[in-house]
Parts: sequence; structure tokens; C-alpha cells
Amino acid sequence: MSKRIDVHHVTRVEGHGNIVVEVENGNLTACRFEVVETPRFFEAMLLGRPYREASHITSRICGICATGHATASLRATEKALGVTLSEQSWLLRKLTFHGEILDSHILHVYMLVAPDFLGVGSVIPLVNTHPETVLRALRMKKLAGDICATVTGRHTHPIAMTVGGFTHFPTIVELENLYQRLIESRKDLDATVELFSKLPWPEFERETEYVSLSKPDEYAFIDGDIVTTDGVRMPAERYKEVTNEFMVPHSTAKFTRNKRESLMVGALARFNNNYEQLHPKAKEAAAALGMKPKVTNTYLNSGAQVVEIVHSTEDAIQIVEKLLERGIQPEEPAHVTRMPGEGVGVAEVPRGLLIHHYQIGEDGCITGANCIIPTNQNINNLEHDMRVLVPQVMHKNEDAMRLDLEMLVRAYDPCISCSVHVLTIR
Repeated sequence: MSKRIDVHHVTRVEGHGNIVVEVENGNLTACRFEVVETPRFFEAMLLGRPYREASHITSRICGICATGHATASLRATEKALGVTLSEQSWLLRKLTFHGEILDSHILHVYMLVAPDFLGVGSVIPLVNTHPETVLRALRMKKLAGDICATVTGRHTHPIAMTVGGFTHFPTIVELENLYQRLIESRKDLDATVELFSKLPWPEFERETEYVSLSKPDEYAFIDGDIVTTDGVRMPAERYKEVTNEFMVPHSTAKFTRNKRESLMVGALARFNNNYEQLHPKAKEAAAALGMKPKVTNTYLNSGAQVVEIVHSTEDAIQIVEKLLERGIQPEEPAHVTRMPGEGVGVAEVPRGLLIHHYQIGEDGCITGANCIIPTNQNINNLEHDMRVLVPQVMHKNEDAMRLDLEMLVRAYDPCISCSVHVLTIR
């Protein structure tokens, strides 16, 4: 039995990646996920630029995780320069971050993952066959985008977040409107959990090392220690001890590994490490999906995203309540207290652990920059998943095998364009 699966390029993911699988006489002879995009040199773009430009430059790394990149960038700069955020700034940062988590997760589970289970090639045919499902997704996505726009001035590539705080503040009327819409969205949350709890998730198990941020008092999205399911806990500044980047011939993006042959970041890693910090309604959603840590079915990374949709909505409601109770006070950004400096900013963007590391000189310009993207960290684990999956589905025809492999790739919700990060260019 000889088979070759050659997918150029995988659809319903961001960026360009190829699946190559070869089976000869029943033996797996080749199995790889090729990242074929060109390096984008964002770290080089930062060199020599004033620190206040860094978040605006790096938010362009991704149109989906723009708020996440801006947040990690700002936290790296703020730590380097000794900037302490006010309570109001923290609440606004967390609120807009939830908006991005919701926006990305809803896009992924409804428009990129659900078509596989409903037997169509994209979300477009679902407009006729499942109109209410599509309308629900669009309602939820519109609300998520409006959260970001209300807090940061626009939906994509935030302009109001700055070092030390914000340059724009939402009005009480805008917050009251968001609050009412968030409350009303609970009906859509219930329908979302019901839909995805009934999907026939593929049966697949492969335990790996799950890596995420963690805090003792909240489900960590911004700041925190780096933890893994293998018992590692360390401050974010020691991230290189976990990421251990290396190159392979078939990928323009670097791979990572820590204690095992590979590691996984993302919603499933956060779920496995931080389950106890989830909102009670999110735990109910997890129970409906049959999920409780430690979950080792990679396909259920999408299920963990559904759980996080519930969590982020409920936590956003609580944050807006706090903002309405305390009132919005226009305030100047917090001051820089030292220069030069060096700082590491970390955030859990939709696809997992994001790291920005800057050195800033006496003149306020960036002298060194390192950015490690979630998809970078996941590609190695994806390949190891593929090597376990292929023997399990080898009895299927090539079309069925191809679908299983494409669904596995999509489960990671990869942002391949963001992942391109090379060692050196000669």
C-alpha cells in the first residue's frame, strides 16, 4: 500500500502551509508540515525606532491578534522602563483583550472548524443550509469587534493603547451599551455550547507538554508565570529555557521544544493549566463538551476555545460592571521611571503564549528585539501529532486521510504568517 498526501496549501487557516505525507508498503516514510512563507523581519523593523512606536509596528504582525501583539509589546516596554499601570488601565486592557479572544475564537470555531463537521468546504454554503448559525456567529463577532473599537479606537490595530495607559476613553453610555449587549449575548453562548457539544469530535489522543501563562487569582491572559503540565514554573523573563527554538530544513519558521520532543500552546494548554480559574459558567460549558483536564485530544483545542468564549464573555461583563461602578476618569499615561532598560512582555493571544522581549537604550530607541509567536511553538507538536495520526487513519482512502490531516492542522488555529521567525539571514 502506497499513498501520498500533498496539500498545497491548507485552506481555512491564516497564511500558507503545506501537508506532506508519504506511505510506502504500509510504512510512514515522510510526514511534515511545511511553512513556506517568507520571513517578515518585524524584529529588524523595531531596531532604532522610538519605544512609543513599538506597539503600533508590532500590531501589524497580525490582523487577527493585533491587540495581543500591541499588549505584549506594551508590557515589554513598560517593564523595561519601570511603568506602573493604574487600575483603570488594567481593566480597559483586560476588556479589550477579551474582545480579541472572542473575535478570533468565534471566527475559528464557526467559520473555519464547523464547516468540516457540516460537510462543506467553507462557511459560505452554510448561509443557505444553516442561516441562523451563521447569523449567530456574525452577531457574536460584531459584538467582539465593537468591544475592541470602543476601548481602543478601532477594531483592528488599536490606536488608543499607549505606554502607561490610554489616549482615548470609552464613555459611560458606550459601556452601558456594551454591557446590555453582553448580557443579551448569553443566549448565543448557550446555543454555541449546545451546537459544539453535539459535534462528532475525532477520536485522537496524544499527550504532550502543555505550556501557558498562569496566575494564582485569575485565568491568565496578560502577564503571569510560564507553567507547563510537566511541573515547570518560571518567571516570564526565563522564557528561552522553555522555548528552545531550533531550525528544520523544510520550514521557514523555527520550531520549539522543552522537556519533551515538542510542546503545545493555545486554548487547550490554558484549559489544562488554568481550569480552576475559569468562570463557573465556562466550567459548565466544559462539562457539556465532556472536557476536564487533562485533555489530550488535540482536536478539542477548538472545544477549549468554545469554553473560553463563555469565560471571556462572563469576565467582560464583570469588568464592565466594575468600570461603570467606579466611573471612567480621563487620566494621563503613567510615567517612565528609568531608561535604559530591558523587559519581557507576555500575553496569551488566541493561539497561545506570545512573547515580546526588548532592550531600550538611553535615547529611548530600541536596541534589541525578540518576538516568539504561538504558531511557531506549535508547529513541532503538530508534526508529532501527524506522525501518530497517520497510522491510525492509513486504512482510509486518500481523500479521507487528507480531511483528517487538514482538520488536525485547523484544530491548532494556526497563524502561519505570524510564525515566520528565522535565526539568521545571510
